[in-house]
Amino acid sequence: MNKKWLLLLVMGILAGSGVQAQEVMKLYPGKIPGARTVPATYKQKETIINGKVFGLSKVSDPSLSLYTADPQKANGTAVIICPGGGYAFLATDHEGEEVARRFAAQGVTAFVLKYRLPSDTIMVDQSSGPLQDAQQAIYLVRKNAVAWHINPSKIGIMGFSAGGHLAASLAVHYEDLKIKNPEGLSLRPDFAILIYPVISFTASAHTGSVKNLIGPNATQTQKEYFSNELHVNAQTPISFLVHANDDDTVPVENTILFNQAMVKNKVPVETHLYQAGGHGYGMHNKKTSDDWFLRLQEWMLANQLLTAN
Repeated sequence: MNKKWLLLLVMGILAGSGVQAQEVMKLYPGKIPGARTVPATYKQKETIINGKVFGLSKVSDPSLSLYTADPQKANGTAVIICPGGGYAFLATDHEGEEVARRFAAQGVTAFVLKYRLPSDTIMVDQSSGPLQDAQQAIYLVRKNAVAWHINPSKIGIMGFSAGGHLAASLAVHYEDLKIKNPEGLSLRPDFAILIYPVISFTASAHTGSVKNLIGPNATQTQKEYFSNELHVNAQTPISFLVHANDDDTVPVENTILFNQAMVKNKVPVETHLYQAGGHGYGMHNKKTSDDWFLRLQEWMLANQLLTAN
């Protein structure tokens, strides 16, 4: 691990979960490729709810937070989690840290990606910034797999809402390099987990995500590039999706379109559609007694991404 640029902030043992120390590391070793000089007035903002950081906005300094797997259950699988927020906000608590802790308790090494939010103020091309950060995240995890006791063939990407769009974008655009990759490491996730994701920028689009990522005057070519259902092929990673039929923020058609594309290309996919739940519920859909995370665990077991306890 390169100590010259890997900033480690040991946060202590995570209470009540068997999870070991958390580490937070910068995503890039120096100047971020394609970044503009960040104005002094452009400062990251925290949203605090009940004394706890709920989420972030104006993110310009991307990082990865590591939640090491419970050593008694560790199985070598890792997942990079992309919080949602319409590409204007990162819901780092219930769509990030809470999820990472649960994964770590199940033996999966988890990372929460604090990716840059699109802005022409801090990026030469705001539309490529988040995808660049996602590529850099999987590059970093795969490069340091041995140090983190990770199987480099079991590294997945996960995202919620707009974070689901980012995760799906990495799953279909991993060969469209946005970063320096001198070792030629594969940037392909081995699996994808998409929770009430934005998928399409053409059909059933979430207008806020579209506007924030590619702007109000985007070309049809840009919209099609970020319509991830159009880019699924036989090499797309196996995927697990969750959505509620009554989601009025990101229509369920987004998940249905991705599922259909996966089936058409004969890529293994499992999709759970709930009668109700709305949007943004994280791991706690209060409209059902079912726990989608348990369904995810079963899927991971079936695909040799978890080991039975």
